[in-house]
Amino acid sequence: MSSDSDYSDHSDHQIVSVFSSSGDSDSDHDDRPRLDDIIISNPTSGADSDTDNSDMPESEDHFFEGVEKLLEVWFTKSDGKTQNCDLRMIPREKIKGLLRVVKCEIINMLSNECMDSYVLSESSLFVSKKRFILKTCGTTTPLLCMKNLLVLVKKYAGFDEVEDVFYSRKNYKKPELQRSPHRHFDQEVDLLDTFFHDGSAYCLGSVNRDCWYLYTVNSLGNRMQHCRGNLEPDQTLEVLMTELDPSVMRIFTKEVCKSGQEATLKSGIDRIIPNALINEHLFDPCGYSMNGIFKNGSYMTIHITPEEEFSYVSFETNASQCSYKDVIGRVLDTFRPGKFVVTVFANKASSAYNSHAEIDRLVAIKEWLRMESQFCRFKNYDLTYALYTKFPS
Repeated sequence: MSSDSDYSDHSDHQIVSVFSSSGDSDSDHDDRPRLDDIIISNPTSGADSDTDNSDMPESEDHFFEGVEKLLEVWFTKSDGKTQNCDLRMIPREKIKGLLRVVKCEIINMLSNECMDSYVLSESSLFVSKKRFILKTCGTTTPLLCMKNLLVLVKKYAGFDEVEDVFYSRKNYKKPELQRSPHRHFDQEVDLLDTFFHDGSAYCLGSVNRDCWYLYTVNSLGNRMQHCRGNLEPDQTLEVLMTELDPSVMRIFTKEVCKSGQEATLKSGIDRIIPNALINEHLFDPCGYSMNGIFKNGSYMTIHITPEEEFSYVSFETNASQCSYKDVIGRVLDTFRPGKFVVTVFANKASSAYNSHAEIDRLVAIKEWLRMESQFCRFKNYDLTYALYTKFPS
């Protein structure tokens, strides 16, 4: 990867180095958030609280918020003995109850040896041995399930510490239609801060136009693991698209396709990353969700809001590749957005780590021109954010 000085050559590229004061300590103390402490200090958070959403305005016109809220939580054990720990030991009925708090439900499920994946009424859930990924659109409330999740993990999965937390989302089209605490990012941060004392919040992009919000935890325990060289390779690519080609979006309606599988094949989604085991759903009258899982434990997921007035498509994968350029190109060829945001998370142990430098070099991708980009260095991960807009026709 290029040095920080290499990145400064582009006027549209900003560099942010993110280290909290605790990172300067030489102490070997593990201050990862312990589940017991979090649960005790949050007696009324999550489903136990009676959240008042009575002031939610009613939308007179048809509208659906395609932008998802993405919550990813990694768990571990304080003594390091995780052989008998597994999030997939949480009973299915308990997962359903957790999702009721979020205001969504399971449509169907697909599993392999590494992962359980769920297509939801509003997007997706992925559960593997120690990672929980919940991605929900519409007016769902994923952060309200946090305490319940921690209780279930402690009771059934055997873990006793939170290893990493990531909460992110793009800016909404109509934030005023969201339920509390999801109308404003500062409200989401306030809630997350009640669980994690060392959390940090960021906004990348232009706050008055397209931007992307992130909350993550920078615990000393994670830093010490990184320094000891025990970092597990990890990476995530997201492509968040708006202003999509109406002729492409028509594929994801019941007028054109009768099933999710037909929409998958007609659109070419199955060719974006081949060899995935795919589970998809086509909503009535329109809308589409899919999960794809791979034998090596990787996943991809796509969610489509096709209505022209507020069209939105998200693509996400943690498949490790030395270059994401071709994958991004296939995503763009499939959906033909007017503009899109790319985010890449990758740690130094990942084969995708050089993607940060790669995206820095991609001033244009086909007919899409990069308008801005930012690079952030966290304790365990580096992050690249970039916004691209289609060339004037």
